[in-house]
Amino acid sequence: MGLSNSEFETILADTTKQIDGDIDWQEDEDHSPALEFRTDVRSDAGWPLFVRGSFNSLAGTLTFALILKTDGRMYGLDLGKDHHNPTCQMVGDPHKHRWSEGFRDKQAYRPDDITKPADDPVGVWRQFCLEARIVHNGALRQPTPEYRETFL
Repeated sequence: MGLSNSEFETILADTTKQIDGDIDWQEDEDHSPALEFRTDVRSDAGWPLFVRGSFNSLAGTLTFALILKTDGRMYGLDLGKDHHNPTCQMVGDPHKHRWSEGFRDKQAYRPDDITKPADDPVGVWRQFCLEARIVHNGALRQPTPEYRETFL
C-alpha cells in the first residue's frame, strides 16, 4: 500500500530521530562537479531512514532529502532550482517536498523557515534538521576550497 499521510506525520514528528558522527562530503559517483553524502538516521521506533545530501557550488544547488528505505523520499529541501508541481503550479527557490498519499513526494511548496543560501550548506543543514526534527550529534563539514578549485 505505501506510506500513509498519518505514518508520514508520525515519522516526521518523531523527536528521537538522530544522526551520530560527523558527515563528510564525498565526490559524486557520476563524477559530476557535485559533492554528496548519505547517512543513516536512527530512531527509537526503528524507522528505516537515511538522509542524502547533494551540493554543487558551480550550479548553485543544494539538496537534502529524508528517505524512507521502503517508500523513497518523504521529505526534502531543494535550493537553487525551481519545481513544477503535478497540478501545473511552478514553485520557486527554495522549495520543500512533503509526502502525501496522492502525490507521494512530487508536490512542493515554498518554505518560510529556510533563510540560509545554497552556498551555506552547513547553515541550511542546521535549519533542515530543525524542521525535520533530526538531532545531529556531530557536524556537517563545510565543502573544502580544494573541491571548488578542481572544477574551475
